[in-house]
Amino acid sequence: MWTHRLPYKIDPQAIYRHFRATTAILLIMTTKTPVVALIAYPNFSPFHFAVPYLVFNAELPEGRLFDLKIVSPGARPLTAERALTLHPDGGLELTEAADILVVPGWDDLNAHPEPDLVSALSRAHARGAHVVGLCYGAYALAYAGLLDGKSASTHWMAEKDFSARFPRVKLDMNALYVDEDKLITSAGTGAGLDCCLYIVRAYYGPKIANKVARTMVIPPHREGGQAQFIEQPMAVSTQDAQVNRLLDYLREHLGQSHHIDELAARTSMSRRTFTRHFSKATGMTLVDWLVNERLQCARDLLETTSLSVEKIADLAGFQTPISLRQHFKKRFQVSPRDWRRTFGQKMATAAH
Repeated sequence: MWTHRLPYKIDPQAIYRHFRATTAILLIMTTKTPVVALIAYPNFSPFHFAVPYLVFNAELPEGRLFDLKIVSPGARPLTAERALTLHPDGGLELTEAADILVVPGWDDLNAHPEPDLVSALSRAHARGAHVVGLCYGAYALAYAGLLDGKSASTHWMAEKDFSARFPRVKLDMNALYVDEDKLITSAGTGAGLDCCLYIVRAYYGPKIANKVARTMVIPPHREGGQAQFIEQPMAVSTQDAQVNRLLDYLREHLGQSHHIDELAARTSMSRRTFTRHFSKATGMTLVDWLVNERLQCARDLLETTSLSVEKIADLAGFQTPISLRQHFKKRFQVSPRDWRRTFGQKMATAAH
């Protein structure tokens, strides 16, 4: 029998990392640039407006991710708090071609949106666009009747008022953001960042979302009451060069078992010194760091490959598929299969 042996060893982790990087670049190059209509309103909050502006106006070396349009009813210049003036790109007609409409807050909770804005939001949702209400922006969507019978989130201070005004909306105050039927709402202030990065991820995947987050010097993920979906790469780098080298080694060998004594010897430290050193540099124990990295690896493989859960568990370094399922369920509150069903499809269909 004839056999041929490769003159080098195949590293599955190296192939996986190359696959992720190549996939992210190709996704940007081949995907139609989604159009985002960022809707300004009288006396808008500069902070709440700046959040989606910074995220959706981001340009990476791979290219610009979104075609951002600043919109106001009647294309009127608008004054924000403290006398800032905004000159929009146009009026609500620009929303007709938008894939994503964003209402970044709402100034007067007693004020109904103008009829033209209600119509624009309703038409956008009817044709399949994402309609987003950040923080108090959920009020605009609720006034338009879009959230009736749907789950939603808003600022915690508005819980009683929102529930009283819109009893048909299922308010979830434990969530940083809620996505149901392409209607996306977020809790207050910083949760708007999490929500916008979630949208980036839905269109382009976790690698690009993490890049956008790093350009803004923010973590790409915060835990919420629900399974919130943009995970932070734990301790990408630290101020400690010795620990950085070790982290690189561990990432390249996630599929192997690692013991504190072995790693302490690799760094020429005692077990006690290594444990203290690692915790100080990364903010967590070795076990916690490995679980986080392995979950991130498993999650990305679920989204970007058709590998079985058994194979993913092996590549990510979980001893058994059962261990992967248990850790995954504990962290994300869904099974690996359900995660793949949700995000494997979203990456392929979000832009349509």
